[in-house]
Amino acid sequence: MTALKLVFGPAPIFKEIAEKVENIDDEIITLCDGMREILYKEGAVGIAATMVGVLKRVIVVDVQENDEKTPFSMINPEITWSSDETQTHEEGSICFPGISAPITRPNSIKIDYQDQNGETQTMTADGYLATVIQHEIDYLNGKTYLDYLSPMKKALLLKRTKKYSRRSGFQG
Repeated sequence: MTALKLVFGPAPIFKEIAEKVENIDDEIITLCDGMREILYKEGAVGIAATMVGVLKRVIVVDVQENDEKTPFSMINPEITWSSDETQTHEEGSICFPGISAPITRPNSIKIDYQDQNGETQTMTADGYLATVIQHEIDYLNGKTYLDYLSPMKKALLLKRTKKYSRRSGFQG
């Protein structure tokens, strides 16, 4: 696998639905490792394979509580339950630099997924961790946090991120 690079939005890949991983092989493990490297390099808390141009259902998350690195990969994550209670967090994305917006999501979720060993796992997540996981799974489902905003607010933020990217030397 070639070195992974972030895809900057808006990009058509962010509207595509990632494919289920049928076989957790060396390529998927290498993908997880590369995503984890980018996560730390960019100072992020979550990353989806779509964000590095790979349409596979893989996310890597590490909210680094107490500055402790505890990354985990979720392969084929599926939210099986979400609470009626909601929370609002300011969300941004390393693929949409220089912008953020308050997004309301369920406060608690339950997720089924496979780990890197192919074992089926179930996790319950609350608070900020639940927000991060939902944010990354959205990318796998052809959606970004900007899709929760009004068309006018979304257009304004996209214009702002394009201007930010141009100033930063990104030509998209």
